[in-house]
Amino acid sequence: MTIAHGLAALFSRDLTRLIQELKEFPNDETLWARAPGVKNSAGNLVLHLEGNLREYIGRQLGRVDYSRVRDQEFALAGISRDDLVQRMEDVKRLVTKVVSELNDGQLAAPYPERVLEATLSSHDFLVHLHGHLNFHLGQIDYLRRILTEGSAVAFAGL
Repeated sequence: MTIAHGLAALFSRDLTRLIQELKEFPNDETLWARAPGVKNSAGNLVLHLEGNLREYIGRQLGRVDYSRVRDQEFALAGISRDDLVQRMEDVKRLVTKVVSELNDGQLAAPYPERVLEATLSSHDFLVHLHGHLNFHLGQIDYLRRILTEGSAVAFAGL
């Protein structure tokens, strides 16, 4: 397995987990609720992940047309759970395709944009993006549990 295929598999696995997490929310309203002391809803975190992955992997590495409006990721509300699930399924297909098609030279090359106040290789930035995805996946999981007094999701494939 190539490094690109390994990274694509990790993104696919964890985007599948995010989709499973979304499906565990009992209704659309809970997805947009905020817990005391928590600034973002799970819905806003999902929109943020969508924007992040479409921008940094889809547009920057895959050259897929996209215009990110980051402020809207945290301002919008009320999008249905089914719509967010579909959007994340689309993101999963996009990310998996783009990442799996990168060759070793592309992974070693500097990422097309200076990010995190440093010049990173595309490989290193993809590792960062995978960590970012999992950070917010954990937040979404805890928000769901707090708001619904629910338990952990039995993720597929584990």
